[in-house]
Amino acid sequence: MLVLSAEDVRRALPMDAAIEAMKRAFAALSAGRADVPLRIHLSIPKHDGVSLIMPSLVGGEDKDGGAKRSLAVKVISLFPGNASRGLARIQAAVLAIDAETGRPEALLEGAALTAIRTGAASGAATDLLAREDARTAAVFGAGVQARTQLEAVCTARSIDTAWVYSPVPGEGETFAREMAGVGPIPTDLRAASSPREAVAEADIVCTATVSSTPVFDDADLKPGVHVNAIGSYQEHVQEIPSATVARAVVVVDSREAALSETGDLIQPIRQGLFTPEGIHAELGELVAGKRPGRTSAEQCTFFKAVGVAVQDTVAAQVALDGARQLGLGCQAPW
Repeated sequence: MLVLSAEDVRRALPMDAAIEAMKRAFAALSAGRADVPLRIHLSIPKHDGVSLIMPSLVGGEDKDGGAKRSLAVKVISLFPGNASRGLARIQAAVLAIDAETGRPEALLEGAALTAIRTGAASGAATDLLAREDARTAAVFGAGVQARTQLEAVCTARSIDTAWVYSPVPGEGETFAREMAGVGPIPTDLRAASSPREAVAEADIVCTATVSSTPVFDDADLKPGVHVNAIGSYQEHVQEIPSATVARAVVVVDSREAALSETGDLIQPIRQGLFTPEGIHAELGELVAGKRPGRTSAEQCTFFKAVGVAVQDTVAAQVALDGARQLGLGCQAPW
């Protein structure tokens, strides 16, 4: 069995390829060509942690028109207390399985894959929903997820200036220093002193935080802004103001998952400001051309991602293909 480290995954799954892979993944999901059970949540109260089990089977076609399917399962754990142990908050592994035989094919380091595919989902949404003339971006959060969010947005649009905001002293400055000029990210990357400063001129906003309350004020957003939100995956956690959700063109990765899990939608619904019918489309419907995206330069568009297993399965397959071409990873007896 092939084993891919975090560095192997990063080399085998570049962001531009990951964005295109996420478009295919979401198109398959919305078209019913994927079997994706709702993920299992296992709480670990002693450590304030949670483990999520995420399987999926994705169907497709090979070059000859025959059936080609991908099968994988991810186990991802989020332990806030890991910092005191010198460990990352997110720990994960993805097992890729041969869909024809059930034989385990590869084990991939899952935290790197998760960060890339989550960023790539926002990159795909940005490509489909953000204004073509978007040149300024803002990201909330300064962790691993925030880094791939910014990389993906800057891959999808030619960004000249970017802002980062973190309420933790020094984190924004460190992020700006380390990420400025990396890949497609502009050298003009600034740490904002307030949420308002971060979003005031932003054409694209990404939120990648663990905040339980909205991280900016709706009134501070400029007309025509596109917002990607990835942090909230529990019903009591809300990164985005209800007022923003109520007025935006709302697109989700999965209707079922979003309405079951994220406070970014559940809270506005409970407040009577939004309804499930207010969801404009799944991202896969935009990819397939079944629903329109932005129809006005002044519209506020909002992509809410809770993360679905189809992303991991497709990303793992693309990473596997890339690793084999580049000769990455090591073989382990099985």
